[in-house]
Parts: sequence; C-alpha cells; structure tokens
Amino acid sequence: MQLLHLVMGGRVKDPRGLEFEDLSKVDLVGVYPSYAEAEEVWRGCAQRTVDDAEMKYVIVHLHKLLEPKLSQDDD
Repeated sequence: MQLLHLVMGGRVKDPRGLEFEDLSKVDLVGVYPSYAEAEEVWRGCAQRTVDDAEMKYVIVHLHKLLEPKLSQDDD
C-alpha cells in the first residue's frame, strides 16, 4: 500500500483550529509518498509563515482516509 501524505495550508479563522477562511485560497502544496518527505516540505512552508498566526500548514494522511482499516498504525 502506498502511504500518501498531502501538505496543505492557508489562512484559518482561529489559530487554534483548522477551519480555513477561504477554501478557494487554500495552498495545496503537494502529495508525498512518505511522512518524512511531507514533513520536510511542511516545515519549510510553516517556517516561511511563522510570523503570521493565522496561516497554518498541515500534513493530511491521505492513506488513512482512503483505506482506514489497513492504515491504523501506519505513518
């Protein structure tokens, strides 16, 4: 099974949450085959926007959404 990870980000309504203000402006950075690769890209995006509390980048475990029974403990 391929372990796919999506890196995405954008302006959030509340820095403590994950509700994006405008979905049409969400930055879909890319899909990566390993968590390590996704984390490296995420870290770069997050560091570029560190001074803006309303900008948030996240890693989405796509493989867990696509096949939740098969990926319970996988990253």
